Amino acid sequence: MADFSDIIDQEQMKEHMQHVLQTGKVSHAYIISGENGSGKEFIARIFAKALQCENKNMRGEYLESCNECPSCVKALSENHPDIITITHEKPNSIGVDDIRSQLRDDVVIKPYESRYKIYIIPEGEKMTAAAQNALLKTLEEPPAYIVIIILTSNINAFLPTIISRCIVLPMKVARDDSIKKFLMEKCQIVDYKAMLCASFARGNVGKALDLASNERFENLKNETIELVTKLKHLEIHDIMDRVHMILEPAEGDEKSSKKGIDLRQYADFMDILIFLFRDMLVYKATENEDHLIFTDKVSYIRSVTREISYEEIGNIIKDMEIAKSRITSNVNIDLALELMLLSMKEHL
Repeated sequence: MADFSDIIDQEQMKEHMQHVLQTGKVSHAYIISGENGSGKEFIARIFAKALQCENKNMRGEYLESCNECPSCVKALSENHPDIITITHEKPNSIGVDDIRSQLRDDVVIKPYESRYKIYIIPEGEKMTAAAQNALLKTLEEPPAYIVIIILTSNINAFLPTIISRCIVLPMKVARDDSIKKFLMEKCQIVDYKAMLCASFARGNVGKALDLASNERFENLKNETIELVTKLKHLEIHDIMDRVHMILEPAEGDEKSSKKGIDLRQYADFMDILIFLFRDMLVYKATENEDHLIFTDKVSYIRSVTREISYEEIGNIIKDMEIAKSRITSNVNIDLALELMLLSMKEHL
């Protein structure tokens, strides 16, 4: 039963929604913008449930839905007749017919049992220009009882006239310590793994959850660091063979390209390397393992930092940043990795 108290950080958004619930001054349209996995729909459904709740009450610092009235029970089962999620058959497009049939033609019907009729539009950036214009007609003359919540990872995809008629609520990156605490308390993730997932997620709660439950990421981390430990004893062709094995796409992975390259694997691979050598910098400066991300690799980090200088670690990190930029640009990825790993091999 998700409530406002379960939302990680996002203080400004919670403050705005709490003000709406306490004053009853509800806008007819909101845009919640943030990257994929940041929790937009999670927050939208908490807000929608609270708007429709028949017996809201203060619990702690938040005015929360009761989670027991008929409205809440239906909202929790995602079976509320007055909380409508707009769907679309085409995976990459929300067309004008989708908006007309599910929203514009439907708003004339008053709520079946609640005060509001709430429409949630996930992936709002996929609306075509025609679909946005159809939505605009409703936004220009909205019935008093409707609330439209548009979720998007790209607010620039909307017509200025759409944005001007909505209250925009941007998602903020969540703090690492907040994500770590959530993973440890709610998901029973051990502390070092929770810290690692929080660091890699860069403020995205959904990504942190995915990493925490993803065996692929754990294997990638271990295999990548194992490769680094053996670099100085390997020839470059052996190094690249191992890299290709590590980065081999997971079977059936949708994000792999036609060439078999898993771009997500490359991004995580590079991040693991960068965080590992940043850990080395931190440990060399402080000899304190409390601030490390890879706390399970402290013995290796300690052994390397005895033999390597600050300048050498800094140069390795610069080479990795260059390689990461080249990989992002799809510029001869193998060559970029080869140059980076050769440089790393020389310094280790």
